[in-house]
Amino acid sequence: MDIFQLKQEIIDYSKTIGIDKIGFASATVFDELKNRLVTQQILGYQSGFEESDIEKRTNPDLLLPGAKSIIAIALAYPSKLKDAPRSTKEERRGIFCRASWGRDYHDVLRDRLKKLEVFIQEKVPTAMLKSMVDTGELSDRAVAERAGIGWSGKNCAIITPEFGSYVYLGEMITNIPFPADHQIEDQCGTCNKCVEVCPTNALVQGGQLDSSKCIAFLTQTKDFLPEQYRTKVGNRLYGCDTCQTVCPENKGKDFHLHEEMEPDPEIVKPILKPLLHISNREFKEKFGPISGSWRGKKPIQRNAILALAHYRDETALPDLEKLLKEDPRPVIRGTAAWAIGKIGAKESRELLENARDREKDEQVLSEIEKGLSFIL
Repeated sequence: MDIFQLKQEIIDYSKTIGIDKIGFASATVFDELKNRLVTQQILGYQSGFEESDIEKRTNPDLLLPGAKSIIAIALAYPSKLKDAPRSTKEERRGIFCRASWGRDYHDVLRDRLKKLEVFIQEKVPTAMLKSMVDTGELSDRAVAERAGIGWSGKNCAIITPEFGSYVYLGEMITNIPFPADHQIEDQCGTCNKCVEVCPTNALVQGGQLDSSKCIAFLTQTKDFLPEQYRTKVGNRLYGCDTCQTVCPENKGKDFHLHEEMEPDPEIVKPILKPLLHISNREFKEKFGPISGSWRGKKPIQRNAILALAHYRDETALPDLEKLLKEDPRPVIRGTAAWAIGKIGAKESRELLENARDREKDEQVLSEIEKGLSFIL
């Protein structure tokens, strides 16, 4: 078997199945990453969504005994929404981050990796292969960086020369000893825009993220949002793109290469008020196919309430009052109370005082008091 020829055949085939970039890396232990992860753990900067076992995150051989190489892939996604609906005073809208536009990227990348696996298996029947996307143990970014897909930017995203950071990443561990590609030199230089504009100062410094402060993480949590971050969320329903949109490497980058990734404007920029009363079935039917639905409707509804408070949307008061009276979930009732106070309309005080008389939950009562404190 000519390993160089096989590598070229895989590269050529990848282009025919919609893989925009492919790279090859050794499967040796990610020592530098291991040190960084230990530091992150000590500082409490992890989100809790990632694999907790640092050894599994940094040693491919633990995931596929006999691992020799890792094949990294990248697919470019759109950064601009065509025919974006406008937010009006009567119908305010929220936004899902770009990485949640179109069909769930986990499904799209798994499809490409599966096709790649079949192709390699036909060429090398004895090949051992293990693919993963995002939720796997390995760090997608560390693999992509080692494989020459792009460099790891100060915004903690992989930045490619061709597509900027608007790429989804996936990888495949194998026992085939492919020649490794060269890494791309870091090109962030002295630019520090992403660190400077991060709304919550989650980017502690270039390349270091405190996940517990990151809006992308916060929008996925299910509990009350810490008060210091509520006004920072703006109209974001899921995720945050700020550190990508300010990046000079992303200027003018907008690729519409995959039909599955094309966003439905009414799904990724939905009207807020209908979200407050959407049923589980309706939520699943409308938002189920996108990655931003993975935590269910509760975080999206909580974020929609915060967005209405952000807009000071007085037309939402009847909807918020209904939640405060009828919703069985303390987080939703309490966030609605806080939002009513923030909106600060004439009737806000009366709504909150009436709610205080009937409310039994201590956390919700606390939020009602906060809401009342905003009203002069």
